[in-house]
Amino acid sequence: MSKGKIVKISGPLVIAEGMRDANMFDVVRVSDKRLIGEIIEMHEDRASIQVYEETSGLGTGEPVESTGVPMSVELGPGLIGSIFDGIQRPLDSIMEVAGNNLHRGVEVSSLKRDKKWNFNPTVKVGDKVIAGDEIGFVDETEIVRHKIMVPNGVEGEITDIKSGEFTVDDTVCTIKTENGEKEISLMQKWPVRRGRPYAEKLSPDKPLITGQRVVDCMFPIAKGGVAAIPGPFGSGKTVTQHQLAKWAEADIVVYIGCGERGNEMTDVLNEFPELIDPHTGKSLMERTVLIANTSDMPVAAREASIYTGITIAEYFRDMGYSVALMADSTSRWAEALREMSGRLEEMPGEEGYPAYLGSRLAQFYERAGRVKVNGSKGEEGSLSVIGAVSPPGGDISEPVSQATLRIVKVFWGLDANLAYKRHFPAINWLTSYSLYLDLLGDWFKENVDKDWMNLRGRMMSLLQDEAELEEIVKLVGMDALSAGDRLKMETARSIREDFLHQLAFHEVDTYTSLKKQCYMMKLILNFYDKSSAAIETGVDIERIVSLPVREKIGRFKYVEENAIDSEFSATINQTEKEISALKGDDANA
Repeated sequence: MSKGKIVKISGPLVIAEGMRDANMFDVVRVSDKRLIGEIIEMHEDRASIQVYEETSGLGTGEPVESTGVPMSVELGPGLIGSIFDGIQRPLDSIMEVAGNNLHRGVEVSSLKRDKKWNFNPTVKVGDKVIAGDEIGFVDETEIVRHKIMVPNGVEGEITDIKSGEFTVDDTVCTIKTENGEKEISLMQKWPVRRGRPYAEKLSPDKPLITGQRVVDCMFPIAKGGVAAIPGPFGSGKTVTQHQLAKWAEADIVVYIGCGERGNEMTDVLNEFPELIDPHTGKSLMERTVLIANTSDMPVAAREASIYTGITIAEYFRDMGYSVALMADSTSRWAEALREMSGRLEEMPGEEGYPAYLGSRLAQFYERAGRVKVNGSKGEEGSLSVIGAVSPPGGDISEPVSQATLRIVKVFWGLDANLAYKRHFPAINWLTSYSLYLDLLGDWFKENVDKDWMNLRGRMMSLLQDEAELEEIVKLVGMDALSAGDRLKMETARSIREDFLHQLAFHEVDTYTSLKKQCYMMKLILNFYDKSSAAIETGVDIERIVSLPVREKIGRFKYVEENAIDSEFSATINQTEKEISALKGDDANA
C-alpha cells in the first residue's frame, strides 16, 4: 500500500509525493480526515489526485494513502430503490452516521452489510459454469428478480451451493477453477471506468417504445440506442426524462442527477416513490436506482457519478434486462472536467473545456448498446442512454452540445418558444432527427402497420410545407394562399395540436400505444386526402375546415385504449359522410 504526503492543494486537486507504487485511477484517502480521492495523473512518484470532497483546511505535509484498488462500485442486491451520491455512498446510511450536518471523510458501505437476502440457487453441485451464468437469484423487489451471476474471469465446476438467508458478503457458492477454489458471494465489485464485457454487440433494430408520440413516431430511439435532449432552461428536459423513465419499455431505470439543482433531485425523490409504474402497478422506485449528485455537492464528484451510474446499468443489462439510463445533465459533468483540466494546467480547448472532451463523452455513450450477454444461455440485454444537455442560453453551438451531437444518433431539440406556448413535449420537429429511422422502419412495418413509415413521411412533409407557407403568410396574409395551401396549413395545425402535443398529466393522453398512434395518423391524413379531393371538385375551403368531424379527430387522443377500434371506424365513416354531403350540396347548387 503506497503512502505519500501532500505537496500542493488547488481546490479539488491535491498533488502528493512518494506515491511511486500507486497506479492510475487508484482510490486514495487524503489526510487524517480520510477524504476520498482518485489518482488521475502520475509523474514518477508525484500523483495528481481528484478529491471528491471539500478540501478546505487541508495542509501540505499531510498523509495520503492509496487503497491499491481502482474506483469501483459494489454490485448486488440492495441497489434497486437506493439513492446514492456520485461515488456510490448511500445517502440514507450517510445520514444515519452523520445526521443532517454532513461532515467529510464519512465511510459507509455502498450495500448494506447487515441486511439478509433470501437466495434461491438455480444450479447444483457438479454443474459446469462460465462467467455470466446465473447461479441463483434474489427477489430484490416484487418486480425485480436479481440474478446472482458468476463473476467475470471465473469458470469451472460447482463444488458447493447453499440456499437460505445471506448478507451480500456471505459465501453462497464455491467454484473449482483451474487456479483453485473460488468463493462466490451475492455481491461483486467492478471498476467504474471500465465497461463490463459482453459476448456480442447486436444491431439496434428494435425501438425503445416510450408512448410519447413525437418520440415513437417522428424521432424514435432504438433499444440500446443513445439520445440527447439539449434545451434551454424551462424547456422541459427534466419533465421529458421523467416521462421516458416512467413509460419507456425498460425493466430497470437508472437516473443520474449530475450537478442538477437540489430542488430538481428532491422532486425526483418525492415523485418517483409515489408514481405508479404503469407496467406493473407498483411504485416506480421498485425498478429504479437513483444517483443524486446535486450542484451544491463538490464539483469533482460529478465526474465519477456518470461512470457509477452506467456501471450499475451495465450490471442489470448483463442479467438480460432492458435498462434505460437518464443522465441529467452531461453539461454539468463537463464542467467538472473543465475545472480539473484547468487545475492540472492542461492546454484548454474551446471555451476552456479540455481538448479530450469529445473522446470522454464518446467513451461514456459507447457503453450503451443491445448485446448478447456473457453466459451459456446467450441472453439479450440492452442499455439505452438518454443524456440531457443544458447549453447556456439554449445555444447548441457550444462545445458540449456539439461534441454530443457528433456521437449520438437521436437529437430531440427542445425549443423555448414551443415551451412558452405550452406545447409539450417541446421537441422541435424541424430541427430534431433520428438516425435509427432506416433501421427501425422494417420493425414498424412488420409489428404495427405496413404503411407506418409512409404515414410518418407524409406528416413530416406537411409540417415542413407549413413552415415554408408561414413565411408567405407573414408577408401577404392568409387570404393570398390557394385553397390547397390553406388545407395544408390546417392539416399541419391538426398534426401539431392533436398529434404532437401530448399532456403528461392526463390519465389517457400521457401514454399512447403504437396502434393508437397509427390510427391518429390515419385519421388526420384521411381527412386531408378526402378534403383535397373535395376542393378539386370546387368545394369551398371555409366549409371544409369548419366540419364537426375535425373536433372528433382532435379528441381521439383522449379515447381509452379499449375503445379505439370502434371510435376509429366511426370517425372514418363520419369524415366520409360529411365531405360527401358537401360535394352533394355543391352538385345540387
